Amino acid sequence: MQTSSAHIRRKLRNPRQRRYRFALRLAACFLFVMLGTIGVGLGSQANLIWVANGLLLTYLLLAPRRRWFAYAVTAFAALVTGSAIVRDPWQQVLSFSLLNVVEVLIGAFLLRRRSTQLPRFTDPAYLLRFVGFAVVLAPLITGSIYASFAVFLHHASFGHSVIDWAVADGLGTAVTTPAFAAIFRTRFRGAINWKQHWIYPAVFVGLTIAAFAQARVPLLFLIYPLLVLILLRMGMGWAALAALFVAAVASWFTLRGAGPFAIFKPGASPGIVPSSVLLQTFVASAMLMLYTVSIILESQQRTERRLQEMASLHAMVTENSRDVILLAGFDGRPHYISPAVYAMTGWKPEETMQRGFSEVMHPEDLPRILALVRDVREGAENAMLEYRIQKRSGGYVWVEASLRALRDSGTGIRSGILFIVRDISERKDAESALLQAHEAVERLAVVDALTGLANRRRFDEALIAEWRRGIRDRAPLSLLMLDADHFKLYNDSYGHVRGDACLRQIAESAMEIVARPGDLVSRYGGEEFAILLPGTPNEGALQIATDLCRAICARNLPHVGNPPGIVTVSIGCATMVPHLELQTADLIEIADKALYTAKRSGRNQVCNGSPAQTV
Repeated sequence: MQTSSAHIRRKLRNPRQRRYRFALRLAACFLFVMLGTIGVGLGSQANLIWVANGLLLTYLLLAPRRRWFAYAVTAFAALVTGSAIVRDPWQQVLSFSLLNVVEVLIGAFLLRRRSTQLPRFTDPAYLLRFVGFAVVLAPLITGSIYASFAVFLHHASFGHSVIDWAVADGLGTAVTTPAFAAIFRTRFRGAINWKQHWIYPAVFVGLTIAAFAQARVPLLFLIYPLLVLILLRMGMGWAALAALFVAAVASWFTLRGAGPFAIFKPGASPGIVPSSVLLQTFVASAMLMLYTVSIILESQQRTERRLQEMASLHAMVTENSRDVILLAGFDGRPHYISPAVYAMTGWKPEETMQRGFSEVMHPEDLPRILALVRDVREGAENAMLEYRIQKRSGGYVWVEASLRALRDSGTGIRSGILFIVRDISERKDAESALLQAHEAVERLAVVDALTGLANRRRFDEALIAEWRRGIRDRAPLSLLMLDADHFKLYNDSYGHVRGDACLRQIAESAMEIVARPGDLVSRYGGEEFAILLPGTPNEGALQIATDLCRAICARNLPHVGNPPGIVTVSIGCATMVPHLELQTADLIEIADKALYTAKRSGRNQVCNGSPAQTV
């Protein structure tokens, strides 16, 4: 509750504080404009440097538009008061003060088109608008009004009157407005380390006084480089103060007939420019020089800030990216490696910098990466490659690299390659698992689930392929059709589980006997098996069939429903030399007939097809 009340009190106090601060600014405006009017009005050269208009314009350019009326009234009162103190005629005081306020308001309205727009003298476009509107156009408008009254009242020359007014006011505005804008917007407290920078203002003060206190030694233009030095070392606010110090010192000595500008007295010789104009031109040139240098400095600072932002962004991206960013020459030696390489390989960036392509890549992948690097060097703009790189532990990790050619910014010549390297080990593992699953599915599609032998589909595909090969090579092709004797009775006696185990035992025996890589043992259907023997003559096929019958009997598998008391098989054998007049069905039919002949003849035997058909 206390915190809430304190917050409310602070909010209620804020308007009073703002009004108090505004009153202080109005008082400062009145004081500065009055002192400027008194200082310039002292002596006979009242138009030495007219600072009042520039001061008021500075206040208007920095203040909200709703407060311009208050500043204009305050400045008018200050102009009248200052002129009255130096005892100018009251008619002249009122008219000149009114014209000065009007002149400043014209320049302010033309420069401050939007209420939120603040002066930007380091912007070249704004600086040109300032010179055009506030330094040239506004003084010419009020100078024309002044000249019209001068011609009517004093029969003065209209042209000379306009020029006198415009030059005095324009140069004064050109000197004071940019200077006071920089001063008012600078925080002087704690901004400078005087232990390091005291020498610059000390030398500047001494040189300025020495330059204007005499006219024998030409020290005048040494002021310019010292102003630039103060700008570079201490900032625009201090440089503007230094320029106003020059104006004050120069005015002091010039009014007293000393310094380089005192020798240029009006009327001394035809064509001689008055000392007041020369002095104002000198100081205005100094301010223009300062703002010109500031424009260059600000542009450079913007570039530096942009580079810093880019460097920070680059560091943030490279330090937080999981991808490795690598810059390398065409010789394979890296120039830069991002920190992500440590997480990927276990090598620190500074360690990896000493290793080339041949030291980090898998020997099998090295020729491909070297070929891609050669392509990029010879004209390709980008490329993509998957390869393996060695980890600190000795193993390899699969990566995907995107390559892009680097060019020299000045000459456009290819200078190296940018690598964006991504760890794809997980993707490779997934691809491998997918491939294994696909192979497993393929195997399931052609493998009998019970026995692990080839299924009927695989047998049909192999028979067609071997038949075509037999036609081409004129080589014999043999087929054995095998059937378990009285297998239905086996299932009835021992159950289907034991029946499945019996079929697996027969399959194992067949695989032990039929051992050549080109031969195929398959489950043809139920308890029937088919054995394809490419390039095997009839005698060899009969021998394999006989061996297989004996091997199954040797397993001594009990079978009470079979007369021998054990599991036996019957085998039909057929052999053909394939040719275009025959079909694969002919070979199957012969072997099948031989199988049924063996079964009708008592089972547990091998029966060969008709020699006339098989050989």
